[in-house]
Amino acid sequence: QVRLMESGGGSVQAGGSLKLSCAVSEDTKTRRIMAWFRQIPGKARVGLAALDTGSGPVAYADAGHGRFTVSHDSAKNIFDLQGHNLQPDDTGTYYCAAAADTSVWGPFLLSPTKYDYWGQGTQVTVSS
Repeated sequence: QVRLMESGGGSVQAGGSLKLSCAVSEDTKTRRIMAWFRQIPGKARVGLAALDTGSGPVAYADAGHGRFTVSHDSAKNIFDLQGHNLQPDDTGTYYCAAAADTSVWGPFLLSPTKYDYWGQGTQVTVSS
């Protein structure tokens, strides 16, 4: 069983930065593929970045334009998303997710269908 809890959402002015954290709770600490997704009402979740907890970042969405980075604190088992130069289009609910299958690769790394565990989401609002 894997439980994910996001934190760090809030409001920020355009051009600002925000750090989101995802605390991972699991019965046995395991190497995982994890990712951050963003969703706006009425739209599908869009993958922003993925990371292999055993090796580091493995995928970034082109749409992020290099403004997002992910990292993992192994000791605390916390998965972070750092966003810079945020724009109003970055507004949405941000979810962290973990895959049960560590063989997820390539274009599937940012596909929400490959992820089995989800947090409850945290809202980010970027105002102009």
